[in-house]
Amino acid sequence: MLKVENEEVEKSEIFERQEGISNINNLPEGCISDILSLTSPTDACRSSIVSTLFKSAADSDVLWEKFLPADYQEIISRAFPPLSCATSSTSPVNFYSKKELYHRLCVNPILIDGGLKSFQLEKCTGKKCIMLGAKELGIAWGDDPRYWRWLSFPGSRFVEVAELNWVCWLAIRGKLETRLLSPETLYGAYLVLKLTDDVGGFDEPVKGRVEVVGGDSSVCSEERRIYLNPNDDEQSPSELTEEDQYSAQVRGDGWMEVELGHFYNEEGEDNMTKEVHMSLLED
Repeated sequence: MLKVENEEVEKSEIFERQEGISNINNLPEGCISDILSLTSPTDACRSSIVSTLFKSAADSDVLWEKFLPADYQEIISRAFPPLSCATSSTSPVNFYSKKELYHRLCVNPILIDGGLKSFQLEKCTGKKCIMLGAKELGIAWGDDPRYWRWLSFPGSRFVEVAELNWVCWLAIRGKLETRLLSPETLYGAYLVLKLTDDVGGFDEPVKGRVEVVGGDSSVCSEERRIYLNPNDDEQSPSELTEEDQYSAQVRGDGWMEVELGHFYNEEGEDNMTKEVHMSLLED
């Protein structure tokens, strides 16, 4: 008796769910696309298993146009070198659909602005991520071959990287206009590096700093003491608190990164140009 009652309940629930799906499938595809655009790219992809209509809406250019940054066409027009296009003779990026373009920008960063910057999207949110190449940074004595040399390096997305020979004072600075980033987003600024087997001279911490300047005020994150060589036993003194210690960590691609600081990129309704300034300095 109990078993029969459970079966009847299960059948009723299944019928109600099927009826609900049937009602949803009566909606126009454009309406479903509008609904999915209020979710996330991940949720939109998952919805494609609901029905053939949902799959069509989840794959539509109308939907993925909304997940792409508003200025994506202007950004990919700055691709370096220009890439061949499958759909338009004027577009530098090879893609057959807006969904394919979105995933390409997530998985394969493109170089822009003469190869000095790298652009990609964060997969789950579609937020912009930009990397500055070494040529775009201000490096103290960077043009003096006694201290730095410029070379191509396997595994780097940029044509040239800067290799440190030796220097009495390490100072690296970078800046970026905040309008190039996604609004209303919390960002972290990282230094990406690779250490050689015979690296030395990084026993003491250096200072990391991130500041947003422009308009009527500037906002600076807390200055950090950063260790670039976490394998050195001498670089984690016991007198430092846990919050004070930031060490470079190995990434999945074999490079290392350390966070210099973070900042919140506002909407920018005042239309005033702002810049985020990042620095790594020895005392």
